[in-house]
Amino acid sequence: MKHILTETGFQPEAAVHFGNKFLVANGYLGVRGTLEEYTKEEFAAVNLGGLYDQVPGKWREPVNGPNPFFTFIRVGHRLVSVKTQAPIAHSQSLDLYTATHKRRSEFLVKRNRITIEAERTASAADVHTLLLVYRVSVTEDTALEVVTGIDGDIWDINGPHLKDFQMESGTLLQLSAVTQESEEQVSVAERVFTDTPYEEYFTIDQTHLLRHLSFDLRAGETVQINKIIKIYHSLDVSDPQTVSRKKLIGVTATDVRQAWLAHRKVWQDRWNITDVEIAGDEAADFALRYSSYQLQIIAPHHRSGQSIPARGLSGQTYKGAVFWDTEMFMMPFFLNYEPKMVKNLLQYRIDSLAEARKKAASYGFRGAFFAWESQEKGFDATSDYNVVDVFTKRPQRTYFKDKQIHISGDIVYALNQYFERTEDDQMMLSGGLELVLEAARFYLSYLYYKRENDRYELIDVLGPDEYHERVYNNAYTSRLAQYTMASAIKLVDELMGRYPEKVTKLLNELDFIEDLSALRSVTPKVFVPSPDENTGIVEQFDGYFNLEDTIPKILRQRLLNPKEYWGGAYGVASDTQVIKQADVIMLQYLFRDDYTKEQLTENWQYYEPRTEHGSSLSACIYGLMACQIGQQDWAYDYFMKTAQVDLTGESKTFAGDLYIGGTHPAANGGAWMVAILGFCGLTVTKGQPRVTPRLPKGWQHVRFKTCHKGQIYQVTCYHESSQIDVI
Repeated sequence: MKHILTETGFQPEAAVHFGNKFLVANGYLGVRGTLEEYTKEEFAAVNLGGLYDQVPGKWREPVNGPNPFFTFIRVGHRLVSVKTQAPIAHSQSLDLYTATHKRRSEFLVKRNRITIEAERTASAADVHTLLLVYRVSVTEDTALEVVTGIDGDIWDINGPHLKDFQMESGTLLQLSAVTQESEEQVSVAERVFTDTPYEEYFTIDQTHLLRHLSFDLRAGETVQINKIIKIYHSLDVSDPQTVSRKKLIGVTATDVRQAWLAHRKVWQDRWNITDVEIAGDEAADFALRYSSYQLQIIAPHHRSGQSIPARGLSGQTYKGAVFWDTEMFMMPFFLNYEPKMVKNLLQYRIDSLAEARKKAASYGFRGAFFAWESQEKGFDATSDYNVVDVFTKRPQRTYFKDKQIHISGDIVYALNQYFERTEDDQMMLSGGLELVLEAARFYLSYLYYKRENDRYELIDVLGPDEYHERVYNNAYTSRLAQYTMASAIKLVDELMGRYPEKVTKLLNELDFIEDLSALRSVTPKVFVPSPDENTGIVEQFDGYFNLEDTIPKILRQRLLNPKEYWGGAYGVASDTQVIKQADVIMLQYLFRDDYTKEQLTENWQYYEPRTEHGSSLSACIYGLMACQIGQQDWAYDYFMKTAQVDLTGESKTFAGDLYIGGTHPAANGGAWMVAILGFCGLTVTKGQPRVTPRLPKGWQHVRFKTCHKGQIYQVTCYHESSQIDVI
């Protein structure tokens, strides 16, 4: 089974794309897949998850740390680098099974063939450890200088985020700095080991701390440098500078080798559970394995209460914020392999309750209204002006922050999925139930009673579509709200039977008795748009069918500028039925038992031609629903589009001059969902995994493992049969 991603030939124009494509990470930090001699000009970065900073007047975003992989060579005082001369041969690769980035570059300097090889990783065994092996081979006698150290001249979108640099040189190199906003300290320290004799000196400027190693090599010789790095910040420990230094004192070359082995062992154990084999389709097999890799490298195994941003750990795009992407598109993967990780991610939302209450209150509502772009502790980083008009250059008002209220229901849905699979009562009693109650209270507060119809409506909202703002009765939003309110009632009744004192205490502390009574009477009267009696189609929101009926291809012809925003008050899609991404189809996937197969089919066929797929979240939902209606061959293209999104680099990288690129972990999760939940039809019924295979043409079988309540199952799906074994 293919597990190595390789690109051959030097492609300088692809440096930004490769930074995402060859990412290595360990949940604590992400190292973009740039070459060792690259700097901020090529968007080299070490992205620190969960550490945020704001420069006055700019967007708040995660911090990129100093780059300790910065390394280049000189031969006879001549810089030999892809930045100064084209290599005669070059390759870059990523070993998915060991999360190791490698590069190999050959240069010709007169008659001397010089080869640089490097491999690096972010340790999965110790998330504060980074490892680098750097080799240089020569074919002529060579005076070689290897310059390696820490680059503090950092790429930032809305920076600079670090100040007050402190540097120390010697056996250890250490660079420390503090953030602008709250003066959190970041410290990076490194040591190098080599068996080849050398002379050494150091250079220091305002942002660079470099070690110069000089070697006299004979023709045919190779020098190898092994580097070990420690990185800490003050969200981890009170004194990162001291800790990072102490962690390297006494370290030996043997310790470095052991660190590599420990890292690889962790990955071996992970792949033993998570690997999926698709026989008969090598491209699909590798794309799904790559998607699984991208999910696993960004999972915060090291700490409960930290979540996964929408762009993972690939950079600062989208302010490093956590969206609904995590709950709705990533958690299903982890729920089948590592429920503890899902618990960690949900703990982040529980810890965000205080901020969610504040947000609801700021709009005049009760309960918990969670952040649309959530940073640490649930702080909502969403701007009221997320889009710039390409004609006037003025910020354009958007309503993601204040009208996309389905976020609270998305979180409740994910929490319930976890609870149903694990029956983790303690999770519910230690914050989960409180979250559900407060989310239900928010919707109860938001509802509008329409007397003439004797029903409750959700008006002035923004659904997943996003191109149509401030609509009434968005079907997805209304159903999620109703579901959340019903969940609150169900959970109280269920847990009250087992823990009457604890549940009663919580209800009293939240002053929820009257709200619980109101939920029981109001929930059945929440209006959710239903399928039309004649067509079977669900109207996405009030008045949607009255909009101009056209398709994305026509709207593209109307654009005056290819970078126009399609939504908002004046976008080309605003007064049409063209939508950004799955909305009604997302609703019907989550609540498919509410609809007949015929209704699901009618809605898929109606909404698909009208969907622009302007989000990487969209294709997988159409793929999943295609499987549900027995059209798995329709689903295949959606699966491949989703699974290959970070391999092809065809997604948007810039909006004007603003970098919006990065990896797409929600799409990675969506690819897994289509393959395992869609094509294989995996469900857990009565405590046992079940599959309903509906494989696309060309696939011989799919083999994977799934975990349920500590038991591991080996599943093999064929076109007409399946096998599930306990292992």
